[in-house]
Amino acid sequence: MPNNKPGLIARWKRWRRESPELLAELEAEQHPRQIPDRRSLFDWLDRPDPEITAENRKHNRRLYLVFGIVACSLLMTIMMMTVLSLPHVGDPDSPVMNEVVDRYVESGMEETHAVNVIASIILYFRAFDTLGEAHVLFAALACVMLLLETAPPKKRSRDKRLEDVLVWGVKGDPVMKEVTRILFPTAALFGLYVILNGHLSPGGGFSGGTIIGACLILHAMAYGGEHTRLFFSERVFIIVKVSTLLLYSVIMIYFFICGANELGWNIPLGTIGNIFSSGHILVVNIAVGFEVACTMYGMYSMFERGHI
Repeated sequence: MPNNKPGLIARWKRWRRESPELLAELEAEQHPRQIPDRRSLFDWLDRPDPEITAENRKHNRRLYLVFGIVACSLLMTIMMMTVLSLPHVGDPDSPVMNEVVDRYVESGMEETHAVNVIASIILYFRAFDTLGEAHVLFAALACVMLLLETAPPKKRSRDKRLEDVLVWGVKGDPVMKEVTRILFPTAALFGLYVILNGHLSPGGGFSGGTIIGACLILHAMAYGGEHTRLFFSERVFIIVKVSTLLLYSVIMIYFFICGANELGWNIPLGTIGNIFSSGHILVVNIAVGFEVACTMYGMYSMFERGHI
């Protein structure tokens, strides 16, 4: 049976064209003031379109194929030209063979009070790049949610969901559940350690956030998303995701404005080697860690079940 389900662009055009008729039909069938849920809208938009014929589908596939080949070829050409224009390894005229590297390695600890040189580079000397990377993670997850989000299941109170879990139990492999029950708190605690000690030892927000995100994914795989939502619901996810990015952005904006205008910043650096040291790096590591953890878990949730 041919698949004549419309694509994303066709669905959007149909919605713009026929949405008044849909709302009129739904209002006639339902309560006049009841707003149709997202599942009704998506089911209506995904209905087979009689105007899409086999010839149109073949033409669209050819067009997508040609566009994909041209886009990939252009991207490969740009990347190859970029690689060929890079200086050779060991070239004395290379941009990396200058005083910047010596400044990072020799003066990094003195200026930032961070024992981990990598943390001082990515969160102090090159903090603008890292801020962009954090926003890229946020934008990537937002795009995935816009494209893949489906209507969530019927909302129930937390007490009701907890009662179902306690009475009926959790489906899944008992071995995996027992392993997760022991491994989850241990690995999550280790992830927090990696984040909090990122300025003193190898690690940091990216590494620790990856560990915590993997713990959340493991818990959802072993016990199910409904069980994970008991302590990490969609509301908690949104609050953590947005607040950490805002905290990171506010700190970096203050850092950039004060540095560009030579005003200095009143963030104490502390004593080298102490947990509360390195100025803003510790706070930014925490923000980046939770941002990465939420991004990993959000990506898994959207691809696995279509909602957080």
